[in-house]
Amino acid sequence: MADPRTDTAFPVGIDDIRSAAALLDGVIRKTPVHHSRALTDLTGGPVWLKCENLQRTGSFKIRGAYTRLARLPEDQCRSGVVAASAGNHAQGVALAARLLGIGATVFMPEGAAIPKVHATRGYGAAVELVGETIEQSLAAAREFAERTGAVLIHPFDHPDVIAGQGTVGLEILEQVPDVRTVLIATGGGGLLGGVAAAVKAERPDVRVVGVQAAGAAAWPASLDRGAPTPLDSMRTIADGIAVGMPGEITYRQVAALVDEFVTVGEDALSRALLHCLERAKLLVEPAGAAPIAALLGEPRRWETPAVAVLSGGNVDPLVLLHVIQHGMASAARYLSLRVRVGDRPGALAELLQQVARLGANVIDIEHSRISGTVPMGDVDVALSLETRGPEHCRDLVEALRDAGHRVTAVGGPDR
Repeated sequence: MADPRTDTAFPVGIDDIRSAAALLDGVIRKTPVHHSRALTDLTGGPVWLKCENLQRTGSFKIRGAYTRLARLPEDQCRSGVVAASAGNHAQGVALAARLLGIGATVFMPEGAAIPKVHATRGYGAAVELVGETIEQSLAAAREFAERTGAVLIHPFDHPDVIAGQGTVGLEILEQVPDVRTVLIATGGGGLLGGVAAAVKAERPDVRVVGVQAAGAAAWPASLDRGAPTPLDSMRTIADGIAVGMPGEITYRQVAALVDEFVTVGEDALSRALLHCLERAKLLVEPAGAAPIAALLGEPRRWETPAVAVLSGGNVDPLVLLHVIQHGMASAARYLSLRVRVGDRPGALAELLQQVARLGANVIDIEHSRISGTVPMGDVDVALSLETRGPEHCRDLVEALRDAGHRVTAVGGPDR
């Protein structure tokens, strides 16, 4: 691995990051680190949460966007800036432009979350909804830049952006000086590459880990092949890190400095978001919860003290509802059963009383006596229940079967 104290083979070094920190002083928030007792108990050592979800605009993106815009020559500022984003980068560019008095236009996909569109406009940017994908929005932004002379602000692949994001690393070293592992959600690699440069310059012994969604993991394949390599497809709830290919600049930065990558699945991301809400009392978007997913998935793998960077908290309420439900289901907090009972007065009431005594909460119920698969004299009752977890689910099924019911578990932990 390159030595960030002496090697200049990668694009952004510690001096660049310190310069960005001076530029950002008084502009950004020095976000807090919160101690996580729950994760500390799981891992066997101190775990801290770096709360960039509490940053201005709700994510770390303002750091890189402001650094990039503040360093533009005056003649380029007059032409304005343009960006393409579905959310966090859009808001970061919009606020940075407003603070610096620069005109900004942001192209967003037509299906972008309404709260993110409203927030971007609220920060003062002109928003154009173009295309179904971010790639189509980016193509429109590039055409706009060529036509108007506006400067295209890339979300990650520029040294100034990397330097701005790297200021997170300086704060981590100051706030948790004995840190041994830093876990960072990773899409294009700007935040990861910047933090790695800052941390490794002062503490080369600290392990820096990139965490990607398994459905959008471009970095492992790119590093294996020795060059940025595009994914054929992506599918993940973690839209903030759904980047199909590393940038040329971030690739050199990350390849030189980052120790390892891990991937986490959709169930793990949902559980991590739910963990942040329930245990840390923090609203974190699925992408920002990726480091928590890595810690929950392999709690004894990481040397502590560990810092998990919660990179953002901008999540659409409808997505949040879906993810919470998915997270509860994957954590066996929901259970769906089909129970066959006798078709007689009071049978359904007796079943529900038994469920209540067993401590489950009924979410939904369907009572059906008309079916070609149900024998005469019987009734199928479909129950959706809220439970306390896998052991409670097993106890429920066993108790109902012991009571003489024919029970089929439709959803929940394996029986």
